Amino acid sequence: MSVEETAPGTEAEAAAGIARTWREAPLPVKAVIAGIMVNRLGGFLQVFLVLFMVARGFPEVQAGFAVAAHGAGAVAGILLGGWLIGRIGVRLSIVASMALNAALTAAVLYASSYPVMLLLAAGTGAAGQVYRPASAELVSRLTGEQRRVMVFAMYRLATNIGTTAAPLIGAALLTHSYALLFWGEAAAALAVAVLGHLLLPADRPTGPARAADGPPRRPEGTTGYRAVLRDRSFVLFLAAILGFSAVYTQYLSTLPLAVRAHGFDTLVYGVLVAVNGAIVIVCELAVTRKVQRWPARLAAIAGILAVGAGLTAYALPLGVAGLVAATVVWSVGEIIGSPTMTAYPALAAAPENRSRYLGASQAMFGVGSAVGPAAGVAAWALMGDTVWLLCGAVAAFAAVAAYYGMPAPERRSPRPDQEK
Repeated sequence: MSVEETAPGTEAEAAAGIARTWREAPLPVKAVIAGIMVNRLGGFLQVFLVLFMVARGFPEVQAGFAVAAHGAGAVAGILLGGWLIGRIGVRLSIVASMALNAALTAAVLYASSYPVMLLLAAGTGAAGQVYRPASAELVSRLTGEQRRVMVFAMYRLATNIGTTAAPLIGAALLTHSYALLFWGEAAAALAVAVLGHLLLPADRPTGPARAADGPPRRPEGTTGYRAVLRDRSFVLFLAAILGFSAVYTQYLSTLPLAVRAHGFDTLVYGVLVAVNGAIVIVCELAVTRKVQRWPARLAAIAGILAVGAGLTAYALPLGVAGLVAATVVWSVGEIIGSPTMTAYPALAAAPENRSRYLGASQAMFGVGSAVGPAAGVAAWALMGDTVWLLCGAVAAFAAVAAYYGMPAPERRSPRPDQEK
């Protein structure tokens, strides 16, 4: 079985509701979404790595550096995944990613020194993320343009459900042992590898064709990450992703500090995080049913500005009800904009370079998610509640970048592969 493009403009491609979209999605797309949920349900290492290392006698500072290495490896893994599709194809990229992640996760239990632990942390971060561009590439390739936003909302829902449930499952496993915890994650990753091997279609690499008598031939700069950087509109879109992710992740770093500084119990922060999770899990598909018909630029800008407005409201002297209301605003912004921004790179890219566009956008979100919390905490230490006004300003910048980086299709500047 080969992977085929969905023909644009067909009736099957028309925007549809949640149930019909899922029912008519190809089996490989359903397999990818199910695999993502299984993988995230077993995603224990990042959450419990610090506790594991401290329990093994490593200093807390070293444990913190290991988590940072895991994050850096994740960004590198996303970029590697975008490149790897052109060399070995989608199915093999996913299977290799998950199989290697399973082996490295189990190996963490037996690391005898800090350098080995650091390498394993970086390795699991990279191996565990190589599959993401391949998964997004397959979903984009087998889904009609009018249904990509809804399908990527399902993709996000699977990720969010798994990410939300994983700490609870991990905590239950941890009552028995760390061995059960990490072997459980390894088993989940291996299950995804097997699922990918059995259910995903065989495909050819999307890289340059190789002549029978020589090396690959392609016009210089038409594919690869160099072509991504030459696409001026898409670079602006990447700037929008960077600003959006840096602002969005403040709820993980700056918000708990602000809640505590205003004299509220930690339970209040837990309620705010729960409100966000509930809105995303319960409402995102229903909202996407409407938003998928909006122009991509409108959906992205509306989502970014709503996130910025909700976070900016934290600068006001709010009580618990006000904090919840502000959280609802930015959570609604997340579910309005995120599915469209996740799907957009597939629309902006030429088919042969789609995996690099997807990888670049996912990596940029990872960079923002890594830099944003550190910058936010530093800004909080310097300016207190004024940091929320700064968040609003960064969100406004991101919205402007999205406006110019996501032009209507007929107004997009030619991609490097289209230039004469």
